[in-house]
Amino acid sequence: MSATIELKDIHWLIDMVHSIDVGIVIIDKDFNVKVWNGFMENHSGFLTAHMMDKKITDVFTSIPEDWLQQKVKSVCLLKNKAFTTWEQRPYLFKFKSYRPITSNAEFMYQNVTFLPLTDIVGVVTQICMIVHDVTDVALSKQTSQKANAKLTRLSQTDTLTQLNNQGYWRERCASEFLIHKKSGRIASMIIFDIDHFKIVNDTYGHTFGDEVLKGIADAIRDNSKKEDITGRFGGEEFTSILIDTNLEGAKLVAERLRKAIEAIHFEFQGTVVKVTASFGIAQMTSSITGHEKLIEVADSGLYIAKNNGRNQIGVSKH
Repeated sequence: MSATIELKDIHWLIDMVHSIDVGIVIIDKDFNVKVWNGFMENHSGFLTAHMMDKKITDVFTSIPEDWLQQKVKSVCLLKNKAFTTWEQRPYLFKFKSYRPITSNAEFMYQNVTFLPLTDIVGVVTQICMIVHDVTDVALSKQTSQKANAKLTRLSQTDTLTQLNNQGYWRERCASEFLIHKKSGRIASMIIFDIDHFKIVNDTYGHTFGDEVLKGIADAIRDNSKKEDITGRFGGEEFTSILIDTNLEGAKLVAERLRKAIEAIHFEFQGTVVKVTASFGIAQMTSSITGHEKLIEVADSGLYIAKNNGRNQIGVSKH
């Protein structure tokens, strides 16, 4: 009677393993498949009869054999479970995602648990891999992360010009100054503003003035390296930290940008409108005690340029 019950229990257990909504894969130490349940059949397209005694890494070549070997070795040695999450490795078995058509997932994101299976004397002879479909969780978290990243970018970006706003630019400036102090990395600063911009606004209107500001921002992007830290400092004033650039290099960049701005042809109701800009530059040196002082020195150069007639570069002796 008890033997009959045990047999029923075994059949029930087999049925459960095959119908459960998680993947169950059992392999031996040589990675040969011993159990391949219904979940794995449905998502892989390979029946149990096809997978039995096949080496898992021969069938699923995307599974790194060295990585799997390390996992199996760890589980066998410690006789304890191990894990891999979708954030560490998006999937172990590359299954297509069967989410709604609106889903961005091309494949099933998976968390996998590795369990040691021991024989009667306690020796680990097989490894059970439990594959959890966590696509919904992964997509939800990715959506949240993208939304947070977008909010962060918005909080750091000037809406009109899409350059860094003043607050974030100051943070980056302070960070770059600390890098300079610790490593000695060379960097310089440019501050400039549009000459007589109030007249431009008063004559042509603020909408046209905004177009001018956006055009200037484009000129900055066109004349900056990828690593340079550019920003709108406020109103018609712009600034840039030039990484790995000394004072002479900053002069060249500023002059190139000055000419680029002077060459822009803005149009208002069929009339060409041109603007110019005045520049101040400064280099991070041992005599400058902090990033605010650096801004002050560059700003002094800007006032020199304005006092000398505008549309030029000024350098303050500090």
